[in-house]
Amino acid sequence: MFERVLTISDAVERENMTAFLAKAVRLDDAAVVRLRMRADGRLSVWVATGFEALAVRVVEGSIVPDDTSQAADQLLSALESSTGGVVDPGFSMDSAWRGALPPDHGFEHVDDVPARVLIDLAQRGAALAKQHSSSHGPPVSLLDQEVLHVEGRTGDVSIAMRTVFALTAMGFVPSTGNDPLTADVDLSRISADERVRVRATAVWLRLDARFGSVFGRRGNQLSLTVER
Repeated sequence: MFERVLTISDAVERENMTAFLAKAVRLDDAAVVRLRMRADGRLSVWVATGFEALAVRVVEGSIVPDDTSQAADQLLSALESSTGGVVDPGFSMDSAWRGALPPDHGFEHVDDVPARVLIDLAQRGAALAKQHSSSHGPPVSLLDQEVLHVEGRTGDVSIAMRTVFALTAMGFVPSTGNDPLTADVDLSRISADERVRVRATAVWLRLDARFGSVFGRRGNQLSLTVER
């Protein structure tokens, strides 16, 4: 038995985690993932997206020790080659994880946004990024642009383009067909009823989609917004 053990008995849950890790590695081939047990007994899988936003997917499984980090590519390879529910997650990379995780509780529901709105913003942002990107990637001014202002009974929040990019890059919004969500995807492939829940604390913004969540720290910069 391994000293460090990842257990995901259900094959569908292993597929879900494999898909999550594949997207993380596509964004950053040196990505580090953090596996952490939740109070409800499920397993949260965290990764930094490269957009200054964290992404998480929750699966039915367990990890020993109950909070540890490892290389995403090695864990992906181990899952893909596994024939059962018990996987050796590889060497510890706890020292490579940077920054604290958002709190488990305390988020207030602001509103639910049609997923098509966010995908449309991502498409337009991707088109602008293609025009103005350099060898260092999209301009910081575009990533920091607050592109959606959401108001609710508990307050209001502004959503930056970098958080929208993180949500779509991780494939958290479901669509029909097998093609990935790209800048030229037909929005009609996304159900008009599909929603992304917006929650917030004083420090963190959280977007909950069907297949996962992204978290970004809230800023106080004034910016042009799109009202809904």
